[in-house]
Amino acid sequence: MINLASNELVIAGWVLVVLYSAVILFFVIRGARKTKSMNDYAVGSFAFSPIAVGLALAAAMTSAATFVINPGFIAFYGFSAVISFGFVLPVASLVSLIFLTKGFRKHGMNVKALSMAQWMGTRYNSKGYSLFFAFLSLLLITFIVLINVGLTKVLAKTLNVSEINILIGIVVFIFGYMMFGGANSMVYTNTVQALIMLVVAFIMLGSGADNLSGGFGGLIDKLNAIDPKLVQTTNESSFLFRDYFEIFITQIIIGVAIVCQPHIITKSLLLKTDKDVNRYLVTGVFVQFIFFLVVVTGLWARITFPDLMVNGTPLKVDGVISAYVVKKFSWFVGLIVVMGLISAGISTLEGLIQSVSTTVTTDIIKPLFGKYIKSDDQNGGKVYITINRVVIVVIAIVSILLSYDQLINPKLSVGIFAQNGVYAYFSAAFVPILSGMFLKNANKLVAILSSVSAITVHFIFYYGKVGVPFTVATGENPGVAAAIAIISSIIVGSITYLITREKNAA
Repeated sequence: MINLASNELVIAGWVLVVLYSAVILFFVIRGARKTKSMNDYAVGSFAFSPIAVGLALAAAMTSAATFVINPGFIAFYGFSAVISFGFVLPVASLVSLIFLTKGFRKHGMNVKALSMAQWMGTRYNSKGYSLFFAFLSLLLITFIVLINVGLTKVLAKTLNVSEINILIGIVVFIFGYMMFGGANSMVYTNTVQALIMLVVAFIMLGSGADNLSGGFGGLIDKLNAIDPKLVQTTNESSFLFRDYFEIFITQIIIGVAIVCQPHIITKSLLLKTDKDVNRYLVTGVFVQFIFFLVVVTGLWARITFPDLMVNGTPLKVDGVISAYVVKKFSWFVGLIVVMGLISAGISTLEGLIQSVSTTVTTDIIKPLFGKYIKSDDQNGGKVYITINRVVIVVIAIVSILLSYDQLINPKLSVGIFAQNGVYAYFSAAFVPILSGMFLKNANKLVAILSSVSAITVHFIFYYGKVGVPFTVATGENPGVAAAIAIISSIIVGSITYLITREKNAA
């Protein structure tokens, strides 16, 4: 392991970890006292402020990918990656969020949905389809792995501790407290985390101000001197940003569909009244756009490490930002930045743990084995809360095993591993959510066939590395595989809808 952290940063880092953990536990204990059922765990029992939920949304949408992993791609591939991850994807996803939120919330509140799978099942009146989506949600464990790896990289560099020990410590602590608090504590911890992240976003963006002393042209000259490919709008050295199809078309499609993840779109169900939705969206969208811009820090990192080496050891994509932080900042400012990076990871990880465990408990275990389980009230009561905690333990163990493999043997970056799973999930969800909100006569056949076609096409393109006509892009780029899957899903869903429309109307 490359040790860059000073003794002052290591000591201060340990103090930070202890204090940060204490604050988190305060909110968890406070929330746990009000968590009496799976309803409370999933959507909370408090009346949350729309601004607080909006900040929680921004924190949940911003993971270790935005603050830690994606800037590494920018450091490796330059402007092509900035355009893709810093502008195209953010604009598409935020517009989609605004467009989809109200429709999703309207149906979700009417049927008291606790999860994406329940929303699907009630909208299409199909328990089988709900179960299908519940199992599909297990793909989101790949995103949990990404965040585990991102947090591990940052803390291992900061504390000069081996990555495996940090990984185990992170999982035990975060999964441990998420067994108790749920939504009641998560909204408050996410709000605090979002405020910290906002401060750190400005620090990280401002850390490269000296690179702009000669204007934008000066920045281009510095990057061009390192590698001319860094200032090109496409970069053939990467299988993510080789042409405009991968940079624009793929990212627009992904950005629109990426909102269809349970820890994002279900946040609106935490609001108690419809009049809160606009303030929630304004807060979440504004703060989230600032967070998306943090990927530009990857350019500052590349100028700091022009040959992508530290003490003679090559940097990996996932380790660039953690190395930059301990190299660039004084121990005090570095400590603040580390706190923001930790917050970025933990905020999304909390949402994923909550949404995946809720889905497994209420949408897999309860339908399949509920008749054998005695519960003390209609909401599942303490019996299902206990089952949910066991589910969290199992997910934690699986995530440790997968995360360790990605630490020692990544395919370029853990981001590729996570994209494959997460993109497959929301590719399957996109058409059913849209048709469920805007087509009154859409039946379950539309949803089922569009989901199955999306999953099938995505994995065929990804594992087969299938090429796309008129572009150099192949399915080896998970974004390309997902984009083609979504297009296929739209075609299949549209044809099915047209064929069944008259029958449904009758």
